[in-house]
Amino acid sequence: MNQTQPLEQWRIFPGTRFTNRVNSAPSISLLHSPLMLKDCKNRDGSEPNLPAVATGSHIDAIPYSGKYDGVVGVLGAIEAINVLRRSGFKPKRSLEIILFTSEEPTRFGISCLGSRLLAGSKELAEALKTTVVDSQNVSFIEAARSAGYAEDKDDDLSSVFLKKGSYFAFIELHIEQGPILEDEGLDIGVVTAIAAPASLKVEFEGSGGHAGAVLMPYRIDAGLAAAELALAVENHVLESESIDTVGTVGILELHPGAINSIPSKAHLEIDTRDIDEARRNAVIKKIQESANTIARKRKVKLTEFKIVNQDPPALSDKLVIKKMAEASTELNLSHKMIISRAYHDSLFMARISPMGMIFIPCYKGYSHKPEEYSSPEDMANGVKVLSLTLAKLSLD
Repeated sequence: MNQTQPLEQWRIFPGTRFTNRVNSAPSISLLHSPLMLKDCKNRDGSEPNLPAVATGSHIDAIPYSGKYDGVVGVLGAIEAINVLRRSGFKPKRSLEIILFTSEEPTRFGISCLGSRLLAGSKELAEALKTTVVDSQNVSFIEAARSAGYAEDKDDDLSSVFLKKGSYFAFIELHIEQGPILEDEGLDIGVVTAIAAPASLKVEFEGSGGHAGAVLMPYRIDAGLAAAELALAVENHVLESESIDTVGTVGILELHPGAINSIPSKAHLEIDTRDIDEARRNAVIKKIQESANTIARKRKVKLTEFKIVNQDPPALSDKLVIKKMAEASTELNLSHKMIISRAYHDSLFMARISPMGMIFIPCYKGYSHKPEEYSSPEDMANGVKVLSLTLAKLSLD
């Protein structure tokens, strides 16, 4: 595969190609790139007017990460549909593959950007046109234009919104990103729910000064305020007394960032999530209260406390769960019901379509690091389950 080629020129397997679902919106290529079978007998189902069954994932990644997160769900989906094509299977419902953009928040600070838009987020569509920029102050629209995906007439991102019921079902194949399947020696995880994520941005402003000349009693240190809040995040998460509540300060930046200068500004980005939305929201409230308390105590200004996103959890569809479990059993693969504590494009696809996820084991549960790995055997098992699940749903 030549990864420098535009998506529409890729030919991954014979008989498979990228297509543009919405011809009136060229920018859709960046957000929603279904792959359909080119073979006329298999490209569409025998009843093409019925809502299709879709699968797919993402191929973007965070810095210094692995090469299986998301990618398994894209290449695996291609192979799953090709398995059906090679077997001569004729679906009733058409089958599609979706390649999502910007699942990771690396560039624009918003996770699952493509799937959020497909699910009809009007607030995000407006923000991407006006206020959302990357670290180089480049807007999403500017980036889309420079990549050749958008022109002036395509600034209305609502053109990519999908209506509820656009798909009969959506299934995503993914590495677990946790150790449960490997530790228990299981082949497949049938995902029943995806945890509710939230992202926060916090900024403190102090007065700064020379690290040697300003004595300790006179300091107004934004860096220490940030450090105290980071520890408060940990405390509030643990106070929930639930193993499902987690919190992470993934970014902590100090200004001016010199060893001999007292930090005058501090910027934090906080991730907290839980399978229980109310419990997660209680943690967010406590974090905000702590930020205000710390600011008053340390005499710094709390210049920003922004909830970037605060999404509800998503439940997998009962029929999709049933078909995934049946496929695992028929293939003699061990499986268990499992909760996804990482979130995925499926979280937002659930807003417009019945949804399910198939997990495969990954080495020591590693993910978002170079050691991320899933064996060829595990990936093959995932593709088999995905293929059979797609077949079952396509005939429903």
